[in-house]
Amino acid sequence: MMMKTSKWLRTAALLAAGTVLLTGCLQKQESAASLTGSGLKETGSTQVQVPWIATKNTTRINTSDPYEAAVLVSHTLWPAASDGSRPGGVVLVDPDDWRNALVSADLIHHPNNGPVLYAKKDQVPETTLRELKRLQPKGVPENNGVQVILVGEFTEAVQAQLKGYKLDRVTGSNPAALARNIDAYYAKTAGGLPDAVLVGSSDRPEFTLPAVNWIAHMPEPLLYTGKDELPPETAEALQARGGKATIYLLGPESVISASVASKLTAYGKVKRIAGKDAYEQSIAFAKYKDTETGFGWGITAPGHNLSLVAKDSPPALAIAAAPFSHLGKHAPLIWTDKTRLPDAVMSYVMSIQPKFTSTPSDGPFNHAWLTGAEGEITYAAQAELDEMLEIASASGAGHGASHGAPAKEQPATGSGGGSHSGH
Repeated sequence: MMMKTSKWLRTAALLAAGTVLLTGCLQKQESAASLTGSGLKETGSTQVQVPWIATKNTTRINTSDPYEAAVLVSHTLWPAASDGSRPGGVVLVDPDDWRNALVSADLIHHPNNGPVLYAKKDQVPETTLRELKRLQPKGVPENNGVQVILVGEFTEAVQAQLKGYKLDRVTGSNPAALARNIDAYYAKTAGGLPDAVLVGSSDRPEFTLPAVNWIAHMPEPLLYTGKDELPPETAEALQARGGKATIYLLGPESVISASVASKLTAYGKVKRIAGKDAYEQSIAFAKYKDTETGFGWGITAPGHNLSLVAKDSPPALAIAAAPFSHLGKHAPLIWTDKTRLPDAVMSYVMSIQPKFTSTPSDGPFNHAWLTGAEGEITYAAQAELDEMLEIASASGAGHGASHGAPAKEQPATGSGGGSHSGH
C-alpha cells in the first residue's frame, strides 16, 4: 500500500511540475505574442498568439499586417536588451505609397542602424508607438542625435505624438524627388556620395522591390525612372556624381526601355540586371556580382540566407522585411508564390543546397526568412522550402552515412526503417 501511495505521490508531483512548466511556457509565448494581434491559435480554452513560426531551416514573421510586420522584424533584429542591441535611429514612413517607403530603406544601415516602422500621414498607430518606446533609439551622433527620421509628408498631429524624440524630416514633391533627397541626406551624414546607384521602375514594383534589401544593407541608393522617360530629379542626382556613376538598371527593356538606358550613359557606366519575370528578376539580383566594383550579392553557392515574400503580397511587407539584409544572416529578397515555390525559385534554391561529405554538423547551412501569415504563404509552401534548404549528403547516401560509416541497408518492406535517405 505504501508503495502504491509513494508511486501516486511521485506521479502527482511530476504532473504538478509539468503544469507549472507548461504554464510558464504559455506565459512566455503570450508575452511575445503581445507584440502583435495576428496569428491567433486555439490552445484549449486559451488563445495563444504566434508571432514567429519556425521550422529547422526557416523562420516566418507571422502577420500580413505591414505595421505589425515592421514591428516584428524590428523586435527580431534589435532586442533592445542592452545599449549594443538598441538602434541609433528609426525611419518612419507611410506604407501606402510603396515608392516612398522603398527608398526610405536606404537610411536603415546608415545613418540609423535601425528599422523602418510605419505610420499614417496623420497618426502613429499604437503598435508603432509601443515599439519606439521599447527600442529607445539612442540617437545618431553624426546626425545631431536624431532618433526618428520622418520620410514623406506627415501632419503636425504625428509630430505631437512623437514629442520627446529628436526628429528630422526628408520630403519630396514626388517619389523621384524624394529618392533624390534621400540620396543627398545620406551623403550629408556619410560625408560623400556613393559612386554606384540603382535605377528602378516607379511603375513596376515587382521588378524594383528586390533592390530594397541591397539598399538597406549597402550605401548605394535607389533612384526612379519611368519606362521611357527619365525624371529630372533622377538626372540631378546622377549629375552630382560628375559623370563617374556606375548605374545598375533593374529590369528588362519591357520595364525600362533601351532609350532610357541610352540617356543614362551621359552620367556614367550603365549595367542592366534583368530577369524575364518578377521571380527571375529577384533571382538575377541575388546572383549578380560585379567583379569590377564589388557590387551585388553574388549568391551562387551554399551557406547563405534568403528572405522570401509572396509576389502578390502588399509591397509594404517586403519593405518591412528589408532589415533582414542588414543584421544577422544577411539576406536578399526572393519572390515566391502563396502555395508553392515557383519553378525558377525552386531551381535556384536547389542550386545552392548545402552538401556534406563526412558529417552534416560541419555545414555549411542555408536559412530563409518568410514574411506574411498563411494567407500570404501557406504552411505547405514553408515546409517545401524547408526541405529544399536542408543540408544533404554529397553522395546521396543520407545522414546515415555520416562520420564515414556506410549507410544502413534499408528494409525491403514496412514503415519503421528510420532512414534519413530522403536527404
